[in-house]
Amino acid sequence: MSTSTSTLSSPRLTAMSTKELQRGLIPEVMQEPFRKRTITPVLPYFQACLFATILEDSITEMRIIVDCNSHLGLAKALVDMDHYRALKYSIAQPLVKDELDGIDASRLGCIEYKINKLDADRKGLQEALLEMYLDLTVHNTFHALASHVHSIVDKFDHYNFLVEEEAKNRVNRRELRRQLRQRQNQIKSVFYDTDSMIEDLKSQCEDAVLNAEVRSRYALNWQRARVEQNAQLIKSKENGPCQVIEFYKQKTDHEQRVHTEVELLTTIAINETLQKVESWMDKYDTDMEAIDIRIQRMKNKHISTLERRQGLEEKLEKHAQLIKQWLDFKEARENARLYREKMNNAAIVVQAWWRGLLVRNQLGPYKPLPKKRGQKGAAEKKKK
Repeated sequence: MSTSTSTLSSPRLTAMSTKELQRGLIPEVMQEPFRKRTITPVLPYFQACLFATILEDSITEMRIIVDCNSHLGLAKALVDMDHYRALKYSIAQPLVKDELDGIDASRLGCIEYKINKLDADRKGLQEALLEMYLDLTVHNTFHALASHVHSIVDKFDHYNFLVEEEAKNRVNRRELRRQLRQRQNQIKSVFYDTDSMIEDLKSQCEDAVLNAEVRSRYALNWQRARVEQNAQLIKSKENGPCQVIEFYKQKTDHEQRVHTEVELLTTIAINETLQKVESWMDKYDTDMEAIDIRIQRMKNKHISTLERRQGLEEKLEKHAQLIKQWLDFKEARENARLYREKMNNAAIVVQAWWRGLLVRNQLGPYKPLPKKRGQKGAAEKKKK
């Protein structure tokens, strides 16, 4: 409803703006957009609505195709997964992004680039159709289509310019490579000349070193020959005294060797004697220790035997005392038993005699009781 209202009001707005512009009621700052809008051709309302309806159907069909193509949406989501992850975790994105960022020239035919290009083309076409639809419905013009066409033409011009620049750069690069090769050849020639000069200098240095070595060797051999000659003269003069000195030296060495051997034999004999003495001393010590141990063992055995004998004697005495005490106890116990038995028998006899005496004499508890009167009359009646 709002779209139709704006569409109906757009020619009126254009006419009103033109009239106000002619009357001078609109400021000069606001006159330029209206001049441009009046210059832009305006379509009739019916024709604009017809084109808008066609575009609306096309936009709807494109949206349906895009929404139904879930495979492409899933592939695009997988391709842009890194970008979505960066947006999710609030990673800062560059304000200006170049179209060639992340493009690898060796992978231009990969599926990722194809999906991105297909999505970009679809979005560009959809945006162009949507802007043209809005322009037709609101302003009854196709200014959006013209702007998109101009932008595409500008892009193609820019691409052609880039191609030309690339061709120029290739020519410049080829020329620079040629100059570089010439410079390299020149440097190589200079290096070759320098190397040849260095080789000449090296050969001269080697010759000089060889000559110096030959001269030094000659001088050294000459000095060595002079030294040998002088040494031979000195040796011939000192040969006689040296032989005498060598004779006495050998004699002294012989005597010293004999003295050393005699001293060695004496030392060996002394050491053997000391070893024997030490061995006999060790044997004496071991034997004395064994004898002391044996004596100590016998002494300990004798002491233990003596202590055992004393203990047995004490034990025997204790046992004898215990036996004596037991016999005395038995004898005293037997005497006491006999005494108790005798006294018991005597008491029994005395008690029997006394009881018989009391019974016979009717004394004590055996005394007859006195008879009562009633009992006496009853007894007499019974007798009668």
